[in-house]
Amino acid sequence: MTEEPPEGAKRVLFIGNSLTYANDLPGMVQALAAAAGEPLHVETVAGADYGLQDHWSAGSARRAVERGGWNVVVLQQGPSALPESRALLIEYARRFAARARQVGARPALYMVWPSAQRSGDFDRVSESYRLAAEDVGGLLFPAGEAWRAAWRSDPGLPLYSADGFHPSAAGTYAAALVIYGGLYGRSPVGLPAQLRLRSGATVAIAPAAAALLQRAADEANAAFGTAPAG
Repeated sequence: MTEEPPEGAKRVLFIGNSLTYANDLPGMVQALAAAAGEPLHVETVAGADYGLQDHWSAGSARRAVERGGWNVVVLQQGPSALPESRALLIEYARRFAARARQVGARPALYMVWPSAQRSGDFDRVSESYRLAAEDVGGLLFPAGEAWRAAWRSDPGLPLYSADGFHPSAAGTYAAALVIYGGLYGRSPVGLPAQLRLRSGATVAIAPAAAALLQRAADEANAAFGTAPAG
């Protein structure tokens, strides 16, 4: 059963794959918002290895959007560095964005990152998500750019998990900071390094690393992000 959102809460639907559900990214965003005194309700439709085309075909994500009540619908697929993947990202972001706007929600693109073995793809990943966000007039949450900003300060910061693709807890924390900042138009600097998630799990990032990631998220949003939804 879906939890009842708090009165006055911003409502955000996440549509994506394991880069969204790993380490409960939506739950981290919710916990950051709660720490800032902002009630936030999040729901997720995500499947392993799913692109937006897969979600469109499966139908569950479309039905979730059409249920309405959302302020923002966040869209995510894989890195999308290749031309054919970029084309699919743009096409299906456009389809989901049209449904989102029909129910009064603003679409958003959650920019991810390439695998560690394909680090040269960062620019193309960033461009793909920027183009998709521009195409639909949506928000852009440049998480991958926050990773790069963090590495400029500390190249050894472990943002990947052991598989070299999925995020570590710190990598998800960086993405959550970006999304929080983009949703509310606020700097994430000064938010807690330790969070208690809706699942009851606790995420604890070393304070120095958390401060660095907060600055990196702020930098990425300032350079690449878009104006927040009202």
